[in-house]
Amino acid sequence: MLSRAETLDLFHSDDLIGIGMAADAVRRRLHPEGVATYIIDRNVNYTNFCTEYCSFCAFYRPMGHKEGYILDHDVIFAKIEETLDLGGTGILMQGGLHPDLKIEWYEDMLRAIKRRFEIHLHCFSAPEITNIAEVSGLTLRDTIARLRDSGLDSIPGGGAEILDDDVRHRISRLKCSSQEWIDVHRTAHSLGMRTTATMMFGCGETIEQRVNHFEIVRRIQEDTGGFTAFIPWMFQRENTSLGRFVKEEATAVEYLKALAISRLYLDNIDNIQSSWVTPGLKTCQLGLRFGGNDVGSIMIEENVVSAAGAHHSATEEELRRLIRDAGFVPKKRDTLYRTFFLN
Repeated sequence: MLSRAETLDLFHSDDLIGIGMAADAVRRRLHPEGVATYIIDRNVNYTNFCTEYCSFCAFYRPMGHKEGYILDHDVIFAKIEETLDLGGTGILMQGGLHPDLKIEWYEDMLRAIKRRFEIHLHCFSAPEITNIAEVSGLTLRDTIARLRDSGLDSIPGGGAEILDDDVRHRISRLKCSSQEWIDVHRTAHSLGMRTTATMMFGCGETIEQRVNHFEIVRRIQEDTGGFTAFIPWMFQRENTSLGRFVKEEATAVEYLKALAISRLYLDNIDNIQSSWVTPGLKTCQLGLRFGGNDVGSIMIEENVVSAAGAHHSATEEELRRLIRDAGFVPKKRDTLYRTFFLN
């Protein structure tokens, strides 16, 4: 494991290739078979109504806004049917923090989906779960247990941004605290559920605050082993209020460095995802030699990051070609990173 001082030194280093080679060595140790994975799933954003007003988000609409919506079951079912028709194995469902949707609404939706479809439900970020517990008058543990019993299979790492409350106070003042994010994931792990961890960087945080984020994620994994993957991605400034204050987005070099350092620091998490949604397909491909062993999803639908200005897209064959051209064998996986039953 890297020390904190060593990690800070790497972030300040100009030796990008050396850092990438070190991260690639860790990737080879953990994944010696030379495979890089991807998934076919769909982002379903069930509502864009939200009360948090995060400055980095261009997706949400305030309560009562004419462009606000809540998807009904038939619309969600149609999206799932299309996903399955395209070979999809999972649904990533997230939405705004709605003050009137109590846990019964979510239970009804989850049960309705599971009655009709055999599909993995990877749903509800930590801020959403915290909000559901609060508006329903329930403990966090009871909330997650009830969602699990209704059909929730795993929990995404969204809402982490940077797990440092000075940053969170500046960019998402009303959203859950770092400790609340931690509590959701630790509680889910204690209930036998797997989750992912994410980091959105390039929003004006310091290098020290990025390392704080890594340390929190590593400590949780040491205690629980519940994270399947870590997914770093870059803040998109276009169309956001925060973008007025963050004048320059993170570069491809910064992305590759952060990706590689996450692989080195988080060597207790099996999978590191090299993203294409914000940095683009070419940078994603390079990321497979900077510690990444997965390229994420073709993302049949995505609304949140695209609203902030990211407009990259990819087909399954493009991702497979990207992986092959980087020197790896492409393998389709499911949400829990299982490849053994998929072609």
